[in-house]
Amino acid sequence: MERVEHHASFGGWQDVYQHDSISLGCPMKVGVYLPPQVKDGRVPVLYWLSGLTCTEQNFITKAVAQRFAAEHGIILVVPDTSPRGEGVADDPSYDLGQGAGFYVNATQEPWAAHYRMYDYVVEELPALIEATFPADDRRAIAGHSMGGHGALVAALRNPGRYRSVSAFSPIVAPSQVPWGERAFTAYLGDDREAWKQYDAIELIKGARERLPLLVHQGLDDEFVERELRPDLLEAACKAAEHPLTLHRLPGYDHSYYFIASFIGEHIAHHAAALSQ
Repeated sequence: MERVEHHASFGGWQDVYQHDSISLGCPMKVGVYLPPQVKDGRVPVLYWLSGLTCTEQNFITKAVAQRFAAEHGIILVVPDTSPRGEGVADDPSYDLGQGAGFYVNATQEPWAAHYRMYDYVVEELPALIEATFPADDRRAIAGHSMGGHGALVAALRNPGRYRSVSAFSPIVAPSQVPWGERAFTAYLGDDREAWKQYDAIELIKGARERLPLLVHQGLDDEFVERELRPDLLEAACKAAEHPLTLHRLPGYDHSYYFIASFIGEHIAHHAAALSQ
């Protein structure tokens, strides 16, 4: 991994690295915050997955999460949201292609060659982080919007891999909303059975681990009724008796102002689980 940015932050270091991804077949950038506690040994890791149009920069520059990661002694790992570069398939719209990987392994052309974000986030990136940095195997995962979808899917599909999961404004039922239907049709094809492996609502029905879900949703979010559907998550968790803490917050929208307001609560949630 090549370090391309290096900034002092809350007693630790906010860095950005670039590496050649095997899963994605292209160079990838990833933000890595190392808290001051790494001087004394290995610490746990929180993976953050960002939303549509984002890169590794949005979270590390806007959420002020470093403050809380330093307090609790947690490494933050923030990958880009898709493969990028010359030769990587793209689309002119914001919700497909580069910046919109949806954290799936694409099976359809022209996407299948590079769009394997699920494998990258769940397998390749943690192995690289744990081999390169003073990180132990205690992992947590969180995300926003498309990244909230990715975090929920990764946790629900991999019992025992993560100690905790949380999301801001997640796309909880991508098979039932326009953003998800467009992306899944392009990346996975028309067979809706294949979509279920990347749909949190479907995965909750057969979840083998009852990892508690923490979700914050702003009620002034312009996408809440059309794309996010927290009501479907609430109903699915109730039917499956899956633990869910869902905070509906009036006045808050889909932006990083919302994330920055509550990221401390999320990191404290993860810190409690990671300390066990």
